[in-house]
Amino acid sequence: MLDSGLPILLSMGMRKILSSLALGLLLAGCGAGTPELGGPAPAQAAAVKRADAGGPAIAGHASYYATYFHGRRMANGQRFDMASNSAAHRSLPFGTMLKVTNTANGRSAIVVVRDRGPFTRGRVLDVSPRIAGELGMKGTGVAHVVARPVSRDMVELAEAPQ
Repeated sequence: MLDSGLPILLSMGMRKILSSLALGLLLAGCGAGTPELGGPAPAQAAAVKRADAGGPAIAGHASYYATYFHGRRMANGQRFDMASNSAAHRSLPFGTMLKVTNTANGRSAIVVVRDRGPFTRGRVLDVSPRIAGELGMKGTGVAHVVARPVSRDMVELAEAPQ
């Protein structure tokens, strides 16, 4: 008797819910990293190594954050500070350090990727207003830049007293 009642219990709506649940569980398992090792997934690990090893340069237009964003949370969970050296990039790992150079005037600055963006077509970076001032792009709002990943050791050497 239970067998005859099963098709009634699994109505069309219930079948859709169960199949969606099963598909969701299957896809969730595909996106997992390597929890047994406690590290990032292999693709993420490769991106981190490439960025720290002075990977390929990123060229394109950069803009800067409006003062409206001061104090708001960034994608990494920290609050945005206008006077920081924060930058936003769509895919580089958080913590990646970049040397950003304005190609129009040769001025450069070191930034740290802490946010996601920019979401405007044709732009590769958003930088803080402080960095925009250092790069000499506050007047125009947008500048063509070249950004190269740098290691923390290179930054410490550059900042060391001579």
